[in-house]
Amino acid sequence: MGKLVKQIVKTIKVDLDKCNGCRACEIACAAFHAKPRYSSFNPARSRIRMVIDERNDEWVAIRSTDYTKAGCDGRRVYTINGKEYSECSFCGSVCPTRDLFIEPDSGLPLKCDMCEDEKVPLCVQICSRDALTYEEKEVEVEELVKPAEIEIGLQSLVDKYGLQKLSDTFVRMSQKI
Repeated sequence: MGKLVKQIVKTIKVDLDKCNGCRACEIACAAFHAKPRYSSFNPARSRIRMVIDERNDEWVAIRSTDYTKAGCDGRRVYTINGKEYSECSFCGSVCPTRDLFIEPDSGLPLKCDMCEDEKVPLCVQICSRDALTYEEKEVEVEELVKPAEIEIGLQSLVDKYGLQKLSDTFVRMSQKI
């Protein structure tokens, strides 16, 4: 068992009763993460998305979380205030069963970073209906050694294309330099 350390846990809560599906949160996030910052508004680069199923009157703002190698097998449906929601509506995982939270150019998974050095994430700042709220809590957790961001990106490429194809590409690219 590892040593316990205090850690600040940052969360964004979504109040479905207040959210009207305007997607301003998506646009703010996409603009913040554009290269250079605020140069474009491509919602495919957003780390928060509105999952919308108009036929079932289903719309939920979800934030991207961790990458998972496999999709879940749970396809349960929940009824909240008369609306039906699928399990995927609330899931922020980047998984191979859907193309949500995948960077459009590289195919790498996108993960919410709470807008890096901003005090409050932009999606929360822009929400005019206060459907998104930002909270910080101090909790004690077991100290974990987390892989670096580049390792996560490389692992997702290995999972998608295989180690041999990835190493062949690195060799080919290094010969061009």
